[in-house]
Amino acid sequence: MSKIPKDPSTILEPFAQDYLRVFKEDLIAIILYGSAASGDYVYKKSDINFLIVLTANGVKNLDKAHPLIKKWHKSRVSTPLFLTEDYIATALDSFPIEFLTMKQHYKVVHGKDVLQNLQFNLKDIRLQCERELRGKLIHLQENYLTSLGKPRLLKSLLVQSLPTFSSIFSALLTLKGKNIPSTKSEVILQTAQEFAIDANVFNKIIALRANGLKLNRVEMNQLVKDYIEQIRKLTNEVDKL
Repeated sequence: MSKIPKDPSTILEPFAQDYLRVFKEDLIAIILYGSAASGDYVYKKSDINFLIVLTANGVKNLDKAHPLIKKWHKSRVSTPLFLTEDYIATALDSFPIEFLTMKQHYKVVHGKDVLQNLQFNLKDIRLQCERELRGKLIHLQENYLTSLGKPRLLKSLLVQSLPTFSSIFSALLTLKGKNIPSTKSEVILQTAQEFAIDANVFNKIIALRANGLKLNRVEMNQLVKDYIEQIRKLTNEVDKL
């Protein structure tokens, strides 16, 4: 199959059968996560993401997946995340945001539901949120300077960085004990309300990402500067938690 699916559910069975054929008893689970599981999937724009859980022996033989990765890239399937159950259990303190994000919207395509019973320590979530925000703030500033203010590069910077902040925002809402909204725009709005940042800045980037907003050079530069300022404010608020 090489056609990009309008509905990701149409590829789930053939995708699973391919990996079952290759990894056999070493395949513990195949889990769909991200936009294809949450309902935010956009035809020809969104990637399709899978977590594939293997035995320790399966992970030692990842080269078996090479032909399948090449095949399914044509359908906008990202290279799957290959993990063992032991890795997941021991990584929750280091990477809680990644697993928290997966757990919010996922579908078990085959095998065991390895995400259902995951438990997270709020201190670990807060620490990673602050670490991620500080690191991304530095990268935003560096990339803004490297762009020399060119609109094409600035647009790329904005639209590529936003999804990563969406995951952090969801984690921050978890820290506040809030239910996580189903759409990115709602996540942004609620985070802005909880942490006193300007949601309009992020909504502009969402519109830009969907090609629903056109900005000239001056406007694009101002949006990036506003974006950096809001991330700086958010970082300071998280530091106080």
